[in-house]
Amino acid sequence: ERSGKAPYHLAAAVYAFAFLFPEAPSVPPDAFDPRLRVATDLYNRSITMAFKAKDGFHVELRSGTYALPFGEMAIAFDENDLRWAGRRLTDLAPVAELKVRGLKTRYLQPGVGAPLAATPATIPGDDLADDFLSLSTKVPVTAFLRLERPRAQLNGRRLEGKLEAHVPRTTFASDENTVVVGDRRVPLEVEPTATLAYALAESPLWEQEIARFFDNLGVGGRQRATLALGEPYRPGKIPVVLVHGTASSVGRWAAMLNQLINDPRIAQHYQFWFFTYETGNPLGYSAMLLRDSLEKAIQRLDPDGQDPELRRMVVIGHSQGGLLTKLLVIHSGSRLWDASFTRPLEELEVSDSTREFLRRTRFVEPLPFVRRVIFLATPHRGSYLTLTRASEWIARLIKLPFTVVGVTADLITRNRDAMVNPSLRPVTSLDQMNPLSSYIQALASIPIAPGVHAHSIIGVKGDGPAVEGDDGVVAYTSAHIAGVESELVVRWDHSVQWAPEAIEEVRRILLLHAAQGAN
Repeated sequence: ERSGKAPYHLAAAVYAFAFLFPEAPSVPPDAFDPRLRVATDLYNRSITMAFKAKDGFHVELRSGTYALPFGEMAIAFDENDLRWAGRRLTDLAPVAELKVRGLKTRYLQPGVGAPLAATPATIPGDDLADDFLSLSTKVPVTAFLRLERPRAQLNGRRLEGKLEAHVPRTTFASDENTVVVGDRRVPLEVEPTATLAYALAESPLWEQEIARFFDNLGVGGRQRATLALGEPYRPGKIPVVLVHGTASSVGRWAAMLNQLINDPRIAQHYQFWFFTYETGNPLGYSAMLLRDSLEKAIQRLDPDGQDPELRRMVVIGHSQGGLLTKLLVIHSGSRLWDASFTRPLEELEVSDSTREFLRRTRFVEPLPFVRRVIFLATPHRGSYLTLTRASEWIARLIKLPFTVVGVTADLITRNRDAMVNPSLRPVTSLDQMNPLSSYIQALASIPIAPGVHAHSIIGVKGDGPAVEGDDGVVAYTSAHIAGVESELVVRWDHSVQWAPEAIEEVRRILLLHAAQGAN
């Protein structure tokens, strides 16, 4: 350990393996032998140190002849072990000794092998460019060094071994995450929480939260909204789509995700998807992008309609994300249109593209495959913070996509008299979340469509009456709506998705949804 030299770490792994998995007539240590865990920890850490890459951090698994203090060791490695979901696993990072902050529970499966986090990279020629897998995904991998007849080999100067890379079969600690050594099946060491934390720490999403609120221009002024899967699509599992709020990102779901993916009752029924969008955009526009993304995913992943669970989708929205979620499950009729215009759409003097944009953002119908929605701290009647002068100034700083700017120009140029509140400045999400906005008032008046199950989780700070309280951003009276199957008030601030009580309520609802089947 003090020398830091790879040959000594490799030797330590060999000695530990020989102690843990001796050949007959020797017997392995008893489960109550205190040396068992020490030897296992030594073995796991030694693999990480023995195969350290040149950068001093990552682990490099490859075939070759490696030096030992007393000789050498020929190690074979099958590169196909690092193939996963049609991708190549790269940049193997050790996670066992990472300090995890921000996640209250660290889930792990104790066992043998070095737990790593890998970055999946597409392989040229593979048709996976549009499978929706998140670019920020990190894959848990366990490195295992195997020796046949280890004690006998230690009598010589040249040893032989085999490196293996195992991707856990489940996202939670399970008997399936094992390796066979001789006639024994032993658990692999797996660190799902540390892998999740490493993925979040490596992601640029934290820096992008504010930037994607103010600057909504992608390359060429196009929108940059994306739907991403946390893992490859798995037929037979119900999608749970998480939609973040204003000036936020998918990272804000970390605490909830950590609890849910490590619950076998949830993991066996659900797969988690994430929608990211520019949160300064108008609500109807962002909801249209969410709708388009979900419809595209359904068509792409299951074009023949063979997976009924894919069409039992649950959408969970926090804050502004809850408003986008509601826009997926309502019959709007003309209410959203009438809130902003005094003449029918057909009578406006606009281009065909503007007319289609207005039709798709102002007249919406429920998505048939969204069966249940959960609103978290959602400003159904707006946020009182948007009533301030500062909010108005902030709205003026938001850069909107060319599509939205072009529609505004088309309307103002030839249809000012048909607009309820004509403005030269394009409307932003902040404008529409103002309690005085005719848009938010119209949206609040529209009930959830029949057949869609809805639930509310509302944060309220302090100990006073809930109906008089707020979460620091949204008042209870704004977050409360009629027609939901359940409403839970949690004594928490606006980031209620981090509250243990809220996470448990989401767990309860998901278990209920799974148990109810297709009904």
